[in-house]
Amino acid sequence: MMKPIVAIVGPTAVGKTTLSLALAHRYGGEIISADAMQFYRGFDIGTAKLPVSDREGVSHHLIDILDPEADFSAAEYQTMVRGAIDDLRNRGVLPILVGGSGLYIRSVLYDYRFEGEKRNRRSTEFYEQLSNGELFEILKTKDPDAAAINHPNNRKRIIRLLELAEATGTQRSETADRLYYPDALPVGLYAPREELVRRIDERVDAMLQRGLIEEVRTLYDRNIRGQALAAIGYKELYSFFDGKCTLESAVEAIKIASHRYAKRQMTWFRNQMNVQWFESDLANFSRTLSDVTAFLDPHLGK
Repeated sequence: MMKPIVAIVGPTAVGKTTLSLALAHRYGGEIISADAMQFYRGFDIGTAKLPVSDREGVSHHLIDILDPEADFSAAEYQTMVRGAIDDLRNRGVLPILVGGSGLYIRSVLYDYRFEGEKRNRRSTEFYEQLSNGELFEILKTKDPDAAAINHPNNRKRIIRLLELAEATGTQRSETADRLYYPDALPVGLYAPREELVRRIDERVDAMLQRGLIEEVRTLYDRNIRGQALAAIGYKELYSFFDGKCTLESAVEAIKIASHRYAKRQMTWFRNQMNVQWFESDLANFSRTLSDVTAFLDPHLGK
């Protein structure tokens, strides 16, 4: 019998990594990353990428697969992940999809179709004439899913999403609410807003102590630019290195951007996916784990 798929979703700093490792051990699973920024080599501390030494012997897929300058689309991710899922299931291994990049997860679990993805030169020339705000307003009407999880000032990414929405036309809207994997088991973690803000701030402080500034400085000195630099923590520190702000204001900007991103993540997942939600209690995570496994065990033969 083919293994189902477990997907762990939720906002940043909510405990998805901790849960994924526990479930991998319990059910004999392997983890597939759905964090768009963890695909990039050299983006480690700021993306909360789990070091190999902390992965507890659990195999992780789609981490460190891209050079920092590379662009990467949801269509490419969909193809790669579905291939990884097929491989794991054929080997009798439970695929555990983990991350906070909602569009990537949804593109895998649901019947998103990206056929006909081609650039229209006339449309691109029109988009280039618009401000970031104008582009983002158009994206909100053409693809509200993507607008919910992308920053309005990531101009290159917004234009690409508009081109994609135009190229695919109605194909996505006609199929995007139908599950591609009917046996998928999406599990979501949440925490009270005040608690989550505190966790995020503590995580940012810990990243700084582990060497985030030095990590970003290395990328800056290599003149790394590209899609990956839209990641929270990296673009703010690039502004500091460019002399546009103080280090103190850059750190504060990282925390504020992370708070806002977490809020957008929760809104997106609640509106765009059918998820079984559980409160994440990191002070007593065994309780959270017990609740999640009580839900999963009947589906996974435990």
